This record gives sequence, C-alpha cells and structure tokens, in this order.
Amino acid sequence: MDRFSVCIVGAGVIGLAIAERLSRSRLINADEIVLLEQASSYGQMTSSRNSEVIHAGIYYPPNSLKAKLCIEGKARLYAFCDTYQIPYKRIGKCIVSKSDNQNSLEKIQQNAETNGVRDLMLWGKERITIEEPAVSATSALFSPSTGIVDSHEFMQSLYHLATNAGVLFSTNTRVLEISSTSSSFLIDTEILGGPKPESYKFASDMVINCAGLASQSVAKRIEGVIPSSIPQLHLCKGDYFNYSKPNPFNRLIYPVPEPNTIGLGIHSTQDLSGQLRFGPDTEYISDIKYDIDSGKSMLFAKAIHDYFPAIDPQHLRPAYSGIRPKLNGPGTPAADFQIQTVKEHGVENLIQLFGIESPGLTASLAIANFVLERMTGLSHCS
Repeated sequence: MDRFSVCIVGAGVIGLAIAERLSRSRLINADEIVLLEQASSYGQMTSSRNSEVIHAGIYYPPNSLKAKLCIEGKARLYAFCDTYQIPYKRIGKCIVSKSDNQNSLEKIQQNAETNGVRDLMLWGKERITIEEPAVSATSALFSPSTGIVDSHEFMQSLYHLATNAGVLFSTNTRVLEISSTSSSFLIDTEILGGPKPESYKFASDMVINCAGLASQSVAKRIEGVIPSSIPQLHLCKGDYFNYSKPNPFNRLIYPVPEPNTIGLGIHSTQDLSGQLRFGPDTEYISDIKYDIDSGKSMLFAKAIHDYFPAIDPQHLRPAYSGIRPKLNGPGTPAADFQIQTVKEHGVENLIQLFGIESPGLTASLAIANFVLERMTGLSHCS
C-alpha cells in the first residue's frame, strides 16, 4: 500500500498554496505529499470564479482570521507575483458614497486602521471628479494597495512549483472514506474519468481537508470527527456581467456595503486587459449551479446606476458565476474562516478548513503558512 506523510484534499488555490508551502518545508519531503482533486484539474470551482481582486483587508473584524490572513497574504501575494512574474496590477479601489453615507466611510476607515491598513485616503467630490469622472459620489475612500491578479497564472505557478518539487497531484479522485489506524489514516478513494471508477486506497500520516465547497462533505467521511465541529455550509451564489462598452473607470469602484451585508455589493472590477465587469450579487441556493439569468441585467443596472449614472443595461452580458462556501446564513453576521485542529474536531494529525470565501485568494499564501505552523507548532518553519 502506498504511504504518504501528508494528504491534501482539494486543489483549489488554498490546496495548491498549502502543497507549494509544504514542498519547501524542511520537515516533509515533497515526494511524500499527495494532493487530491475530484475535478479534472486544479482550481475549477470557487478559485476560478471570483473577482480576482487582491484585497487590502479593510472590512473584516479586527483580530479575525480574515483580517490577519488577508493583510499578511496581500504582502506575500504581491511578493510572489514579483518573484515569479505573475501578471497583476496594483490598480487601487474606491469605496464611493453619497453625502448621507459619509459616516459609513469614516467607520470603514477606522476599522481598516485597527486592522493595520493605514494607507486609505478620504476623497471629496472635487477629487473624485478629477480621478474618476464617470463616478457619481460626494465622497470616497481610496485604497491604493488593492489590486487585481491573474488567478489562473497564480494557481498554475503554485502547481508547477509544487509538482516540480515532487508533490504527487491526483485528479479525478474522490474521497469515499478516511479511517484512523494507530499511526496513520487509511484513505479510501475512487478514481473517476475512466470507463468505470477504480478503487485506490493508501495511507497518510496527516490529512488536510481544504476541499472548499466539499469540505463539510469530506469531514463527515472522516472517522472520529466530532459531528458538532462541522459547521453548516451555506451556498451563496454570485453572478457577474461583462460590460461591452469602453471601461470608464481607472480603478475598482465599490459601493458602501449595507450593514451585515452578505457581500460587498455589486461593484465594478476588471481583468488585466481592462475588460469591465460588474458583480457579484448574492443569492443563497440549495444546490450548486452556475447558470445566470440574463434578465438580471436590469437589477444589476439599477444597483450600478447609483454610482455610475451612465450605465446602459443593454450592454450588460452574463459572464460567469461563483459560489461562496459561507458559514453564515441569510440575515446573520458574516462568519470568520475556520481552520480546525484536534482541539476542535478531536482527531490527531487532521487539519480542516471551512468557510474559505473572500478574501481566500488574497490570503492563500498566508493560510498555507498558518497551516504549516498548526502542523508543527514551530514558528521557525516560515
């Protein structure tokens, strides 16, 4: 029977980042790491269906994992992109407001400063007119450290670094059951993609469950996990629409989020070529689906019109959708990331990650380092 030191379940951006980080660790040989992915390639789900924004760490509650790992991850991600020539732009972001929301911007700035983000600038109407003439707002909060990144090239780089070091990547591999022995885990999987599924069983000293939308499902198949430690999964779908007219913005444009919002509002984002798109909206759903109702364009236009009066709904075209693996349901406060060890779930040598939604892409490299520290308890490994 094959035996590995570490089995990572899920090859989204988090699984790839963990695999790459562990492959450089002095504690584990890279060829003793296996990365499992149920799909036919890496990054096929949440990791490839987002805004590709490098977040600054503005909104998240102070001392939360989201705040800490976003800010650390932002610095690590920019440095990684510079080192490995990953395309990105430190484009900046404006959170825009009408006069009656000035207090909201000040509260956002105070929260950001508590988190350690101290480069935000308040702009008045005159500055907005100069910097973003297409925007209708009386005040704005400008974040110069917000950026956009080619998430596919980022994931591809992580993949190549990990596999070139020796990490085994197994696609079309679905975990059926993980049982515990006295010294390791026995992992029962099936290999899909052929004429019929093939059984493959192997042993691993440690398991890291970072399966994203499937993390809860995988957790329920692991022997010994305390059932109450598995948080409820709430699927929250977000649609994006491309805008076929020329992009009038120099930066990303965000509205002020509503209190206890489940998202950041329908904002403008763009890819590295300047193609403008708007989204995402928020819709809790019961099953995974990625279809987009083109009739939503009028609802999108209504929301966008508040800060972009020249919006033409006829030029909004469905682009793609993504699903957030939220831990909070409708009408409840946003939940933090959960990164669990034996203290929470009761199983030695198991780490489980739940609710890794935005800013997961930004935080991915910091999350990987955090996981390594949880594995070893040693800070010198970084």
